[in-house]
Amino acid sequence: MKLWPAMFILADFGRYPPNVANVEKDVIAPYKHLIKSFVNDKSDFDSRPTLLYFQGAIYRKDGGLARQELFYLLKDEKDVHFSFGSVLNDGINKASKGMHTSKFCLNIAGDTPSSNRLFDAIASHCVPVIISDEIELPFEDVLDYSEFCIFVRTADAIKEKFLINLIRSIGKEEWTRMWRKLKEVERFYEYQYPSREGDAVQMIWQAISRKVPNFRMKIHRSSRFGRNSEKQVKPKMSIPNNFW
Repeated sequence: MKLWPAMFILADFGRYPPNVANVEKDVIAPYKHLIKSFVNDKSDFDSRPTLLYFQGAIYRKDGGLARQELFYLLKDEKDVHFSFGSVLNDGINKASKGMHTSKFCLNIAGDTPSSNRLFDAIASHCVPVIISDEIELPFEDVLDYSEFCIFVRTADAIKEKFLINLIRSIGKEEWTRMWRKLKEVERFYEYQYPSREGDAVQMIWQAISRKVPNFRMKIHRSSRFGRNSEKQVKPKMSIPNNFW
């Protein structure tokens, strides 16, 4: 209760009630991707043989139930890789190879709405297919994710043949446009030390700075009748002089 008024920097809201963490006051940060970045990516639509890729825990609770449904819908599609996997037994290297050779990568809600899998896909230039109705995305006030991601409602995705028909309908030209956009935006999700212009650290600080005017407005509004109420306590907000 003492901490909830603070601004949180979180990778996911799924573990917090909305009165503690919400998109109005808090900042969503990217997960650090686990697989290797695709450096000097010379691939194209034709050189990525796998149409749709997913490797991870299939049986999840709550929001992840869609994974089970999708597994049974997609497991027999010849150009779809949908299997159980983990970080053990060289799992990260296997996932790197799989994503680097796939056109589309599934990002399905699990125990929480988001995971590092989305950012693995971005680092792989594998067009993310997001099936997570409650997901909140980093820097969405300045980035249009529809330019490099496919969004599908869970209720639609688990309809027979809906998802696979949708993915097969996306042709080479559209996929290539999204693939190029992924290569443009991937730097926004890279954590580096020391931080460099346009990386994830700088993007997070910029997202924080965009929150400040709204906070300042609320503080000023709360002070309107300060002189008329002895009991009113003015909220405190400390902004360093060199913040900007």
